Amino acid sequence: MASVKLRHVVRGIVLDEDARILLCRFTVRGATGTVVWATPGEGIEPGETPLAALDRELREEVGLAVPADPPPPHVWHQEVVAPGHAEGYDGVVNDYFLVRTAAFETRSTLRDDRLAGENITAVEWWHPDEIAAYTGTDLFSPRDLASRLTALVSAGPPARPVRLGL
Repeated sequence: MASVKLRHVVRGIVLDEDARILLCRFTVRGATGTVVWATPGEGIEPGETPLAALDRELREEVGLAVPADPPPPHVWHQEVVAPGHAEGYDGVVNDYFLVRTAAFETRSTLRDDRLAGENITAVEWWHPDEIAAYTGTDLFSPRDLASRLTALVSAGPPARPVRLGL
């Protein structure tokens, strides 16, 4: 049996003082033109720790430095095995870390063309109630993001990362 090649990704659940989450709007190129609102983050580079990757990605995509002490807790783990889900891979492994911060104006350190190359077309703060009430055609990742956020905010970080579905 052939081995499955998964892309390892780190993502920041960036929550402000009003329990709003910072989401990036990813517009997937191609025939479908799928739009997905997801937490900022991307792949872990060879030799890079998950937290170093998280710091690099949040600085690049939204202009936020990840606090080192205490380090952000690892709260969710997701494995998606689906051809075409991650270009050049059989799927993706997403590890989510909780980053609490005051609300801020996002400012990517990437040039616009590089940000567009990562398919990011917008960055916005969302309240879990807004996500739950959304009736448009855009998707959220994970699909049950509103209920997962509500549980995370009310119960706090879990002792071990919670496994997520799609």
